[in-house]
Amino acid sequence: MSAAAGVVEVSRTSRVLLAMAAVAVAFAAADTYVVVLALPDMMTGVGVPIDQLQRAAPIVSGFLLGYVAMLPLIGRIADQRGRVPVLVMALVLFALGSLITTVAYDMPSIVAGRFLQGVGGGGLVPATLALVADLYPAERRGIPLGVVSAVQEIGSVLGPLFGAAVLAVSDWRAIFAINLAVGLVLAAAIRTLAPRARSTAAGAEPAPRPPRSRPDVVGALLLLATLAAAAVVFLRPPALMRDLTWGQLFIPFAGDGRWLTPIGAVTTGAFLLLVAWCWFAPRPLLDLRGWVRVLVDADLAGALLLAAALGGVILAFATADPKIEVFSPRGRWYLLGAVVASAAFAWHVRRAANPLVPRGALRRTPAWGALLVSFFIGAALIAALIDIPLFARTTVYPDDQLPAALVLVRFLLALPVGAVAGGWLIRSLSPGVVTALGMVMAAVGFVLMTRWGLTTIEEPVANVALVVGGLGFGLALAPVNAALLAHTDDDVHGVASAFVVVARMVGMLVGISALTTIGLRRYYAEQRAVPPVQEVCDGKSRCTEFSDLLRVAGIAQEHAVFWGAAGCAVVAAVLALVLFRQVGPTRIAVRDAVGKGG
Repeated sequence: MSAAAGVVEVSRTSRVLLAMAAVAVAFAAADTYVVVLALPDMMTGVGVPIDQLQRAAPIVSGFLLGYVAMLPLIGRIADQRGRVPVLVMALVLFALGSLITTVAYDMPSIVAGRFLQGVGGGGLVPATLALVADLYPAERRGIPLGVVSAVQEIGSVLGPLFGAAVLAVSDWRAIFAINLAVGLVLAAAIRTLAPRARSTAAGAEPAPRPPRSRPDVVGALLLLATLAAAAVVFLRPPALMRDLTWGQLFIPFAGDGRWLTPIGAVTTGAFLLLVAWCWFAPRPLLDLRGWVRVLVDADLAGALLLAAALGGVILAFATADPKIEVFSPRGRWYLLGAVVASAAFAWHVRRAANPLVPRGALRRTPAWGALLVSFFIGAALIAALIDIPLFARTTVYPDDQLPAALVLVRFLLALPVGAVAGGWLIRSLSPGVVTALGMVMAAVGFVLMTRWGLTTIEEPVANVALVVGGLGFGLALAPVNAALLAHTDDDVHGVASAFVVVARMVGMLVGISALTTIGLRRYYAEQRAVPPVQEVCDGKSRCTEFSDLLRVAGIAQEHAVFWGAAGCAVVAAVLALVLFRQVGPTRIAVRDAVGKGG
């Protein structure tokens, strides 16, 4: 094969590998939003009454906690172990979480499944961004980063639509069964494709074929036994339970619980045997001892401290009812725990030989500046994701959630278009300028939203604000990642990319609580001007007028949130101009980028 042919081959293989990883990111992002329509059915399926919506909060916060808290550790492992092994393992964890969620029978089991889904789905993002840095030099990363950012946001569009489509023909468990299948297929595809990408690298010698090892028959049998027994515990087949002999497997030894039964004990025993085999066997099905070494080398202790700090912030805000409080009644204790864990993490990083965040990894201004800019982008973005549908529910769709959610789709469809455009623009403009331009457009979109009235959502003019805002947020995504990757060392791209995602997610949590508090103050101020109901509702027409007055108060609340989000967007724009001022454009011609596969 000629050198030119080798270059073409590596370009094609790299793009296919990156496409597989991007599809995985999109699918995991869709899973973040898939519970929007399925949540009521999920509550019923695990025995939570529909009128106790507050008890369903762990289904959402469990996924979010897994997604954010373990991201830095997974990013660090990607730096040490390699991008592809982490992508494969993340997909396996995502599939395992989907399996547990599919067969969940109570709140702890469904939260555990969602947590594992979050860990796996979150781990895909930093590994994929670091993979872009591995496959493409700095001057050719713009469009690939834009594509990855775009597909991540496309997932947020497809999530509710995917959930609605599945719920139209089946129940909520089918959603996660599909997740299980897709996760395993993508893991197998990426695992198969990776050796080809390495062996076809330009100028590289053909990689020798590794010796074929014996399959771990014992490990496979133990895994099948564990899964089969666990399936019986979770599903409790009625035919077995009614049988006089087999039914004894489901009688608890003491108290009440599925795991305190003979079949529960069999499942636990099979699982412990599987773990022991994977630990002591010379060539096990899963190299458990090797992965433990990887976790220790990646600074598991530091990751747990950081996870505790992030978990405290997440629980303080995610478990609150934004209608009445900034954070939950126990939020102060959560935040106090987060402060203590953060101090312990800082102390640990200074003393550890190989800390989770290598000393000086984020020392350059554009590197830590990307985290700060990402925080304010998240604080502004969450206002669009939450309050645009709320505005639709307040005005023209008070009794129908689906059309209100579809209003947001107009915004989300523009976002991936802006993400690709942002990746293209940073080849000729500074990432700081492109980020600032995008966030100014987002601020303009929010300001236009403050002009919306009772019927504006139904009018074509509403699309201007939605499209301008979506394009603006999209423009800002790739430049922030590009600035970070260009000013961090290659061996920390994974953990650095993870922190950008963490910063945006924390910004979203803090932003929704702070902006909702601002909006509620405006709502209560408007509500005080509304006469008591008994003074207004002396007839049908007067009651309708009273309802309109309350809707006006609700609109005032959303307008206040949009103003606050516009302010966050402006702050992000200013910070990008200041902190990214030393980051120059890639300056590569379009035809060169196309010709080189960029």
